[in-house]
Amino acid sequence: MKKILSVLLGLLGLYLVGRAIAEPFIIDVGDPTSYHLDWGGPSLVGVLAVHCLPGVVSAVLLVVAARRWSRGRASQPQVQA
Repeated sequence: MKKILSVLLGLLGLYLVGRAIAEPFIIDVGDPTSYHLDWGGPSLVGVLAVHCLPGVVSAVLLVVAARRWSRGRASQPQVQA
């Protein structure tokens, strides 16, 4: 169950990172009418904060989790059959 939850959270994190990368290219930053009704609007800073900050936080958490996982794997003794 823990492994399934970890995979689902990892997929959610990757989705948020992808969305954060794509958001500045999806909206027209030169045209406020393209984002003024979005969450965080009507300002561009608010829209980018709402849509990109979860991706930044997810990226940091994914890196921390990957480093913990790799350190845990490196410290385990190798069992030979």
